[in-house]
Amino acid sequence: MAKKQKYYVVWQGHTPGIYDNWTDCQKQVVGVANAQYKSYSTLHEAEAAMRLPYDTAVAIGKSNPADTPTPSCKTSVLTTDENGITAILPGTDNPPILDALAVDAACSGNPGVMEYQGVYIATRQQLFHFKTPVGTNNIGEFLGIVHGLAYLKKHNMHQILYSDSVNAINWVRRKECRTKLPLTPQTAELWNIIRRAEAWLHNNTYTTEIRKWDTEHWGEIPADFNRKK
Repeated sequence: MAKKQKYYVVWQGHTPGIYDNWTDCQKQVVGVANAQYKSYSTLHEAEAAMRLPYDTAVAIGKSNPADTPTPSCKTSVLTTDENGITAILPGTDNPPILDALAVDAACSGNPGVMEYQGVYIATRQQLFHFKTPVGTNNIGEFLGIVHGLAYLKKHNMHQILYSDSVNAINWVRRKECRTKLPLTPQTAELWNIIRRAEAWLHNNTYTTEIRKWDTEHWGEIPADFNRKK
């Protein structure tokens, strides 16, 4: 079965307008702070929406506002359509920025198998991932932020970086991983990685703004591993 045609309206992007495929639309919004865009089923709907302000068009596009759940720690304000485009539910106060990088960590045990990842929020694309047999969640959160900073600097990307860990954000600002994980033969490799991350912080400058992800109002961070029960 052929994929149903969709049209994409870009209100705020490199070149605002209407696009008949996601690839062209994506080129207009990636790298744009607070990009505004939405998909429509018909060209007529897209043209009508284009004549309206973004917030108004999104609100009208909701067939039944009562169906919109109230943002909370259990309900994410971010939605994703069939094409993988992430959008924010209408009426959300102080919403997160979609053109941004999110990092998060997970650990099976404390210590235990640890991993972290970096995800581009707008498309939910995984940009990097790391896993080690022994670690802690706080170490993963710390390394995830540093990895994200290095990734954005390497690719000359000027985006906000979100983390849901206050401890890790503070560790990064102090340029020190203040973990109590002992140095043993099993943790030696991880400690080498930690020292390299600390050295990167001391030897590099960056303009990336690190922000705390507001889990209470926005739901789980997009880089979450979805292991919470």
